[in-house]
Amino acid sequence: MNTGILYAALAYIAWGLFPLYFKQVADVPSLEVVMHRTLWSLVFVFGVLMVRRQWSWMATVLRQPKVLAAFVLSAMLLSGNWLTYVWAVQNQHVVDASLGYFILPLVNVALGFVFLRERPRSGQWMAVAVAAAGVLWLAVQAGRLPWIALVLALSFGFYGLLRKVAVLGALEGLALETLVLAPVAAVVLGWWAWQGQGALVQGTPATVGWLLLAGPMTAVPLLLFAAGARLIPMSTLGILQYISPSLQFALGVWLFHEPFEPARLVGFVLIWAALLVYSMEGWWTRRRVVVV
Repeated sequence: MNTGILYAALAYIAWGLFPLYFKQVADVPSLEVVMHRTLWSLVFVFGVLMVRRQWSWMATVLRQPKVLAAFVLSAMLLSGNWLTYVWAVQNQHVVDASLGYFILPLVNVALGFVFLRERPRSGQWMAVAVAAAGVLWLAVQAGRLPWIALVLALSFGFYGLLRKVAVLGALEGLALETLVLAPVAAVVLGWWAWQGQGALVQGTPATVGWLLLAGPMTAVPLLLFAAGARLIPMSTLGILQYISPSLQFALGVWLFHEPFEPARLVGFVLIWAALLVYSMEGWWTRRRVVVV
């Protein structure tokens, strides 16, 4: 149990500190960063699979075209999520990005209701309603929808929905997704390098090093998360997931000094209240089940 908590917490801490990494490659366009992240993630993940001799999943994919089609769609959602997040960090929207991952658990509740015929309890619906009020407040204050947060939450929510019903594990799934995306990334990066453009040609050695590091930085937290998820209850995992957006929010406000007007705080407080309701409702329900 303690080992599982440690693994999962380390994964969420790593994800929460991602803005620090993407700030190191702020001079590289976000699309190019995502292409490098895709390519070097594939190299790293395939290296891990080679060491573990974990290739049997490929036969499953080849026998089931529907599985491959589902992972092509999940790869597109994942790349869109990555691109939005990198762009947000590079353009001083870390706080908006954190908002997306704060509301993600509640988006998952709604998606489970619509697509998986899950029946959320009344307390969960209350949490969703309070979070929706927070998003509405932020939209009214800004004069527009918080599109960065919504794109991140919806893209990763639908991505999680596809992965929930997928037949592959976390490592194999990431290998297949990056395998789908990597040919495009390799061709584009190669063409830019041939034309004397891109970070591989024009970047400093430090920048190139940071880009190569994107592979292990993407895969290692995923491996830690997968290891931790097998050892601890989903309820504990649900509480730990708030580490990531909390760290992102703190970095955005106190380290990167992004503007955060007092009026926006009302919207965030509503969303944090929704998360508290959601967590307490889940805890209370599990406690009653144990007592009975």
